[in-house]
Amino acid sequence: MLAEDLKPNRIEAAKNVAEEFIDSRPNDRIGLVVFGGESFTQCPLTTDHSVLKNLFAGIQSGMLADGTAIGEGLGTAVNRIRNSKAKSKVIILLTDGVNNVGAIAPETAGEIAKTFGIRVYTIGVGTRGMAPYPFKTPFGIQYQNVEVQIDEPVLKKIADETDGKYFRATNTSKLKEIYTEIDKLEKTKIDVKEFHNYTEEFYPFAIAALLFLLMDIIFRYTLFKKLP
Repeated sequence: MLAEDLKPNRIEAAKNVAEEFIDSRPNDRIGLVVFGGESFTQCPLTTDHSVLKNLFAGIQSGMLADGTAIGEGLGTAVNRIRNSKAKSKVIILLTDGVNNVGAIAPETAGEIAKTFGIRVYTIGVGTRGMAPYPFKTPFGIQYQNVEVQIDEPVLKKIADETDGKYFRATNTSKLKEIYTEIDKLEKTKIDVKEFHNYTEEFYPFAIAALLFLLMDIIFRYTLFKKLP
């Protein structure tokens, strides 16, 4: 995630764009799962987005063991969200690599997500071809181009099976567009029920009309009947 094909690098670009996405969903409960060679919940589902964004900001390369445990990361996220009562349960799975560690295969985690009615949007982060990667050396930071490897078939399969969608973010602006599209796809219409309290106003008029009708009948058959 330190490759600099996204600016300033993949991890910082992902954090910045995700924070903008959080701001666009003020009423959502959102959580955060981090994975590398293993996975853990950085933040459980919450509506306290200030805390969530602080925890996002704290994500750094090297927090976890080396490796890419996509299945473990997705499995942890599914476990966190599966019991939610929300009408729409969504996971955004972002990765820049190929699953190479972990006890859970990504496809298996995707099947579990489908079982719980969880939609998964998958994002492959990285340019096509080679990307500049910083390496620490005794002479300072040296850059070397490394091959970008993303298991797109697996990510597409997970998205398709869960009624989600797969995206490829080859640069920072594209990543922003992807989150904007996901935001639009997941806008939930709120039905506002209007209750009207009606007060019947015709009763006094109806009573008056009835009285006049009775008086007419009485006069017709009594007083007016005796007049020549």
